[in-house]
Amino acid sequence: MPAIDPSLLLRAYAMGVFPMAEARDADDVYWVEPRMRGVLPLDRFHLSRSLAKTVRSDHFTVTADRAFAKVIAACAEATNTRPGTWINARIEQACIALHATGHAHSIECWRDDALVGGLYGISLGGAFFGESMFSRARDASKVALAHLVARLRVGGYTLLDCQFITDHLASLGAIEIPHDAYVAGLADALGVGAAVGEGTGDDGTGAEDGVASGKGVGFGVLDTLFAPPADPADGTVVPAPIAGCDIVQLLGQTS
Repeated sequence: MPAIDPSLLLRAYAMGVFPMAEARDADDVYWVEPRMRGVLPLDRFHLSRSLAKTVRSDHFTVTADRAFAKVIAACAEATNTRPGTWINARIEQACIALHATGHAHSIECWRDDALVGGLYGISLGGAFFGESMFSRARDASKVALAHLVARLRVGGYTLLDCQFITDHLASLGAIEIPHDAYVAGLADALGVGAAVGEGTGDDGTGAEDGVASGKGVGFGVLDTLFAPPADPADGTVVPAPIAGCDIVQLLGQTS
C-alpha cells in the first residue's frame, strides 16, 4: 500500500481529522472525526501528590525526542491489556517522517538504560495532538504526560488534543467537548506560534544520547509550573496560571 503523504496528514489534523487502522497488520487507513473530542486543558492537569513525588524523584530518566521511532513502535505493540492496536505501518512511517520535519515529538521514560514508558504526538501551531502512550513500569506514562504538559505550557501551546477519553486520561484532567467547540479552539490554536522546547534531533537508533541527558531534562520546567498543594486534604498540586491560556480556559468551560 502507498505511504501516507506527511503533508496530507498535517492537513487532516488541521481540519480535526486523524488516521486509524483496524489492526497493526492492516493495509488500509480510515479517517476519524469524533462527535465528542477528548482534550486535556493545560491549566487543569491533575498532578496528585504521589505523582508529583514520582516526577521529581530519580525513579525515571525523562527525555524528549531522543527515541521517537522506539516510542511509536512500543505504542503499536500488542499487550495483555491491549491485544489490538490502531497504529499500522503506514501511520508509523508517516509519523516518523513528520518527526524528521519537526512536526512530531516524543517523551521518553527510561530506567536502567531501558525504555519503560513514553508518548508521542503531532505538533501544529499551538496545538499538540497526543497520539498514543505506553507504559512498562508503574506511572511511566503518567510521568511522561506530566513532562509533556509542562513543556507545552512553557512552549506557548493552547490545545492538547487527546482524541478519545479514557479513565486513565480522565483521572489526569482530560474532558470531552463537542465537535463545534473543538473546531473553534483548534482554529485559534493553529494561529499560535509555539515550540515544544529542549530535546530535538533523534534518529531512533539508541538510548545512549537520551540517558546521557539525565533526569534534569524538563525538571526545571516542571518546578516552575507546579505550585505547592492548594488543598492538603486531597493532595492536588495546582498548576500556576500562565498568560495566554484563553483557549484552554474556554475549552474547559464547555465540559
